[in-house]
Amino acid sequence: MSYHPFITFSKSNQRLILLLITSHILWSCAILGLWFTGNLIKTALPWWSSGFLALQLYAAAQLLLPALLLHAEKRSRSFYIFWGIILALCIWVINQLSPNSWQPLLTAVKSGLLLLIATLIGTALARYVRRLWEIVPICIAMTLADLASWLFGPTASFTRQIKEYYLAPEGSPPLIDMVLIKLAFPGSTGLTPVFGISDWIMVVFFAVVSSRFKVNDNLIGASGETLAQKRKVGRYLPVSVLALFTATLLAQLTGLFLPALPLIALIMLLWYMTRYLLLQSTFCKDKDNP
Repeated sequence: MSYHPFITFSKSNQRLILLLITSHILWSCAILGLWFTGNLIKTALPWWSSGFLALQLYAAAQLLLPALLLHAEKRSRSFYIFWGIILALCIWVINQLSPNSWQPLLTAVKSGLLLLIATLIGTALARYVRRLWEIVPICIAMTLADLASWLFGPTASFTRQIKEYYLAPEGSPPLIDMVLIKLAFPGSTGLTPVFGISDWIMVVFFAVVSSRFKVNDNLIGASGETLAQKRKVGRYLPVSVLALFTATLLAQLTGLFLPALPLIALIMLLWYMTRYLLLQSTFCKDKDNP
């Protein structure tokens, strides 16, 4: 029996995609459990929120491991258009559901779905980077575009709408709420929006690019690809996830709705530059001392 090329994947990619779906479901369940735990905390100190955020992002980082092993398959433009429409419809459909009870469960599932979709998109985009230095203009363009949108463009309007809605919830949430990932925090009556789907797309993008070019971006051990091959979970903290944590923590401490992408891009650029300089220094020392 032959299948349409839009839904045909290699055996290894089928297994990895299934693993991604399963792990994101488990992550959603964990977020729900953390929300229940947070409700038991009557007096939430500031460091509690930071701890909850760090734990959830660290768990999300482990979800990236299967994506690092996905291998590229030759696809047509129609393939990406087809799956883009399917994924967009998934986001729209799940946001049309509004049960009177178990709203936190549905919100946790939505966040898991957004992370999964962002992981697939970020992985696909990373395949188009042919040389490592190409991330420099990508970071610069991404920063300028996001800052311009935040200051003068639609992001400024979206930020105002989200801020007004969550400070005084009335009526239906703004449209942009559909693509915001929500996490659990102590003392919160529901899951709280923390960052957008585009932020996680770039987190995945940088992680996959590093893996493709054999650059170890794991701050606490072996490369993510090595860990994924050995099926070791819980030891992966890529620089891009730490950058997102830093941007989110800065927004929480200042009380401002700050765009995360410029800071993520800046941290990634500084990290690559520092790594390059260290490698150059080591190379020069080895050359001087044969």
